[in-house]
Amino acid sequence: MSQLILHHYPSSPFAEKIRLILGYKKLAWQSVIIPLIMPKPDLTALTGGYRRTPVLQIGADIYCDTALIADILEKQAPAPSLYPSPVNGASRIVAQWADSQVFPAAMTYNFQPSGSADVFAGAPEAVMQAFVADRAAMRGGASRMSLGEGTSTYKSQLRRLSDMLTEHPYLMGDFPSIADFSAYHPMWFTLEKTPSVAGILDATPLLKDWMLRMKAIGHGHPEKMKSEQALEVANNATPADVSQLAFVDDHGIPLGSEVTITADNFGLEPTPGILVAATKTRLTLRREDERAGTVHVHFPRNGFILKKVKS
Repeated sequence: MSQLILHHYPSSPFAEKIRLILGYKKLAWQSVIIPLIMPKPDLTALTGGYRRTPVLQIGADIYCDTALIADILEKQAPAPSLYPSPVNGASRIVAQWADSQVFPAAMTYNFQPSGSADVFAGAPEAVMQAFVADRAAMRGGASRMSLGEGTSTYKSQLRRLSDMLTEHPYLMGDFPSIADFSAYHPMWFTLEKTPSVAGILDATPLLKDWMLRMKAIGHGHPEKMKSEQALEVANNATPADVSQLAFVDDHGIPLGSEVTITADNFGLEPTPGILVAATKTRLTLRREDERAGTVHVHFPRNGFILKKVKS
């Protein structure tokens, strides 16, 4: 199996999602710690612009967004499956809902004043201000949910998730699925990173018990790696051949075109490159970087915008 390199930081909720998946599949992986905020020069040397956390690297192939990373890890280690039959489709739908709806409500609630005090305890005021400015830039000027709306929405979502646990130990049945890993990480942040506001979980004891089962999965077998080493790994590797993948042309943009790929709602920095693959589920760009060499940067179709660069 190729070396798995995860670029992440310890307090990242979405990174916790992937760390637990690595643990569920009992995988060995290299841990590269990246900055919480921009600049992230070693990461963007690999991605070309994408800056959300985490990023998975396998040689000179760079995988963005946890939905795609989960699929890649499933191919690397098919058992135990993240998409068990017969709930594989339903588990993906719940996972997408959790990532796109539960997460923003939870983080609005978590970052109320007392929660923020937990996160930044002992840090200078300038650190918190820099973090707030960085996340505002990631939103691209979009407004944030109010604390009242976030609290109400999060409570409702917690009740719905708790209702899914009345007859079995995990959200979709007797074993974890991608739905569990996606739903867990916002609550993990509430409980582990903002304990002053974690009382919201007390109304759903089934969820608290489920969280203990999820936490017990662990993180697999990580080993530390420096970001410079990860760049060297990329530079010494060759991206996987994508030339035989079936081309799905939904955008009218031919392969070989100079394009950009940008997230549709958060972390709006575009990634430029040459379009070398477009399948039913994935878009792939070829990039050249002085330090990383030739890399392929992969994105899921869902949640990302492909545009041709105007000549």
